[in-house]
Amino acid sequence: EEEEEEEEEAAAGEKGEMLGAPQQHNGFLPGKEGENGGPGGCTAPGGRVETRLSRRRLAVLGVFSCYSLVNAFQWIQYSILSNVFAHFYGVSFTQIDWLSMVYMVAYVPLILPATWLLDARGLRLTALLGAGLNGLGAWLKCASLAPDRYAVTMAAQAVCAVAQVFILGLPSRVASVWFGPSEVSTACAVAVLGNQLGTAIGFLVPPVLVPNTPNDIDLMAHNISIMFYGTAIVSTLLFFLTGVVFEEKPKYPPSHSQALLQALPPEDYSYKQSIINLVKNIPFVLLLISYGIMTGAFYSVSTLLNQMIVTYYEGEEVNAGRIGLTLVVAGMVGSIICGLWLDYTKTYKQTTLIVYILSFIGLVVFTFTLDLGHLIVVFVTGGVLGFFMTGYLPLGFEFAVEITYPESEGTSSGLLNASAQIFGIVFTLVQGKLTTDYSPRAGNLFLCAWLFVGIILTALIKSDLRRHNVNSGIMNMDAKPVPVDSPVEHENCTALKIQSDL
Repeated sequence: EEEEEEEEEAAAGEKGEMLGAPQQHNGFLPGKEGENGGPGGCTAPGGRVETRLSRRRLAVLGVFSCYSLVNAFQWIQYSILSNVFAHFYGVSFTQIDWLSMVYMVAYVPLILPATWLLDARGLRLTALLGAGLNGLGAWLKCASLAPDRYAVTMAAQAVCAVAQVFILGLPSRVASVWFGPSEVSTACAVAVLGNQLGTAIGFLVPPVLVPNTPNDIDLMAHNISIMFYGTAIVSTLLFFLTGVVFEEKPKYPPSHSQALLQALPPEDYSYKQSIINLVKNIPFVLLLISYGIMTGAFYSVSTLLNQMIVTYYEGEEVNAGRIGLTLVVAGMVGSIICGLWLDYTKTYKQTTLIVYILSFIGLVVFTFTLDLGHLIVVFVTGGVLGFFMTGYLPLGFEFAVEITYPESEGTSSGLLNASAQIFGIVFTLVQGKLTTDYSPRAGNLFLCAWLFVGIILTALIKSDLRRHNVNSGIMNMDAKPVPVDSPVEHENCTALKIQSDL
């Protein structure tokens, strides 16, 4: 039946793009032979395993990036208009801040259930949940268009925060499942880029759509309704596109590492054991801490940027927002360049360490030039800082996938994001206290000290590129033949089982 299906697909002209010549596969990792005698002991139908690139992969990546963009936009749309929403709902600025903080608070306790769902139920269901909850939260906000409905808008934002849990961990999974070895890091960077672009649009669009009209609450409500309903319509459209475009995986694996993972019987996978393996993986633990430090520091700088700028440049709130936009846009460029560089060189540890060091230097320069009285200098140093600190995001995701293969990409990415949220909350609170009680320089020096610790931890990471080695035919893992009853295989044939060295 599979051969007939392949013939029909070929006749329809839907073969996709070839990654290379078909590879012989004996049911084991490269270099291992089947027990039936010789390399052909246990083969796929026709004696070969083909790796192909699906044309659908670009649509999957595009739709994911778009609904990730909308989720990030919904996160920032309150804080960028904090004075407007505080006046509209008649609440304090702290209560408005919680509309953004709820994203961080929701992520940490929900990430393990979300990654379990991704592993147990798959990519398509997780994507639909992320896009669906994103749309639901947007529509609930449309019901909060009255001054006495702050609780409704908080509930709606909490739904969007839950949606984020099913979004932030997917870039590396989408890239690995759908893209080939020569483009996987770039695809991951593009997936991360969608979230960053959403933040950038969140800096620009809401102030245009909702100007501050403190003397006309009805006009304010009308302007807010345009933003809320527009977001809800776009979110709903993207939910339906997700249902149409997303599939669990392409018909043919895009890489040999994915082919090997797909050959594993589902009953051989244990989510609990996967978590244990990750915790025991010392390089991953070091990356987990260093990633949390770097990303948490960036969250803290972004959150407190307005406060730092107006301390030295009174009345420059508008330019503070523009500097924040500069950080995000420069970071988007950094993400793409880092992704392309990884695909070209595969120098994961070296690139990660260099970007970490340059981020540290950038923060030191930013700290000591902030009070010079020249705003253009802050724009430049802020842009450099955003370029390296945000460019680090896809580096961390892809490095984690490499050193933890064959563990789930969603689980490793989810744990990295949880670490970032925890460090982000702690750093924001401590840096905010230091900035208020002493000066912005004191708060920034606190972050510099932690980034220096992160450099040391990154230097200690052992670079064992397991996924890359599998795609290159180099083995750093044990392969054990495990008998499996299968109607399509010879009764003496054995199936692949991968065990990591963890």
